[in-house]
Amino acid sequence: MAEVERVWVDGRLLGPAEPAVSALDHGISVGDGAFEALKVVDGVAFAMGRHLVRFRRTLTGLGLSGFSEDRLREGIETVLGGSPIPFGRLRYVVTAGRGPLGSARLDAPLTYIVAAATVEHPDASGSLVTAPWTRNERAATAGLKTTSYADNVIALAYATDRGAVEAVFANTRDELCECTGSNVFVVRDGVAITPPLASGALAGVTRELTLEWAREAGVPVREEPVPMSHARDADEVFITSTTKDVLPIHAWDDRSYAAPGPLTARLVSLFAERAASSMDP
Repeated sequence: MAEVERVWVDGRLLGPAEPAVSALDHGISVGDGAFEALKVVDGVAFAMGRHLVRFRRTLTGLGLSGFSEDRLREGIETVLGGSPIPFGRLRYVVTAGRGPLGSARLDAPLTYIVAAATVEHPDASGSLVTAPWTRNERAATAGLKTTSYADNVIALAYATDRGAVEAVFANTRDELCECTGSNVFVVRDGVAITPPLASGALAGVTRELTLEWAREAGVPVREEPVPMSHARDADEVFITSTTKDVLPIHAWDDRSYAAPGPLTARLVSLFAERAASSMDP
């Protein structure tokens, strides 16, 4: 796939390596910002409306005010304009803008960054490893999609070094929580189970759609706490994320699974069918 990268910052379309943001931007110095990542198919971003709802929730949780959706959409339309990206990722970021060399904020204009790039299609299945670190379900940023992403970067590198596609976090109660950039489901006795948001997991848009569409189609799904002590004792495992959709898991640490198992295969097909019918469900 020929690589395409497009970057827009505060009204300007830039080269990917061109300087654009102040060195004192709070998003750089302390990770004070929110972001979303969306799948792009034939130049169109998937589930834009749901992502914007979650984005506003993150901005509110961070206490960032003054957000302009029109300004953001200007950037989105700019980077998705021109020749369509056949399959890719759109990422938009809003930070608190210029700040001091500390954690306090200035009354500065927000910084808007929008980028899009082609990505490879995911493999047919993947493997997981359990991260040696935990999610704090009581953290101030629990459930928010912020640019303070170092925990995820470290854990994903840990997974990559072990040949896995994702690392799985437990929370402080030693319950199954989520992966670094995906939600996780385990299938037992014909029911797909995923941790509730009270576990500290992010409210993934793909997770949300999978639950909604499964219930509408009569596929048994539940949100309930899953102790880590037997999280891997499942008949099937799958993860959900923006560019992976519903991805079957064939191994988790030392456990192996059918990939896809029958219920996972049904959800893979259902998600593809429903997503193809509307790009903004």
